[in-house]
Amino acid sequence: MNKVYLLLGSNQQGPQKQLKLAQRSIIKKIGRIQRRSAIYQTAAWGNTDQPDFLNQVIIVQTKLTAVQTMQTILQIEKEMGRLRTVKNAPRIIDIDILFFNKEIISATELTVPHPQLQNRRFVLVPLNELSPNFKHPVLKKNIHQLFIHCHDKLNVKKF
Repeated sequence: MNKVYLLLGSNQQGPQKQLKLAQRSIIKKIGRIQRRSAIYQTAAWGNTDQPDFLNQVIIVQTKLTAVQTMQTILQIEKEMGRLRTVKNAPRIIDIDILFFNKEIISATELTVPHPQLQNRRFVLVPLNELSPNFKHPVLKKNIHQLFIHCHDKLNVKKF
């Protein structure tokens, strides 16, 4: 079994409802959710002229490979109505692979660990809640250390 850390995010069409719908699809198509963080509310990152996001980290057990997981995520996002327009645009759902086991993957369609997770509080806060001692396989620091040293000052609060 593979262990995959996913970040879910939404700021459209009832974001809390969208996170739940995404989790139902993940359970059906990817695997069992082992753990869930609290849901956190944050201002949009990058393109700030849009509604706040709700974000949550989940840990999923899957028999799928990393590439199969990514392909399934893209399918779930499409089925939920996500349209990819401009970078950091508002979205119904966004599902990112943060970690896949402790693998380091660098392919055109997938980079794991997520290359920006250490720079984003909205990722590190829920990740730190679930797995503060998990060691980033590239940066060789645990999640709590990355959280403490993150320069992002975006306010992340429990929803």
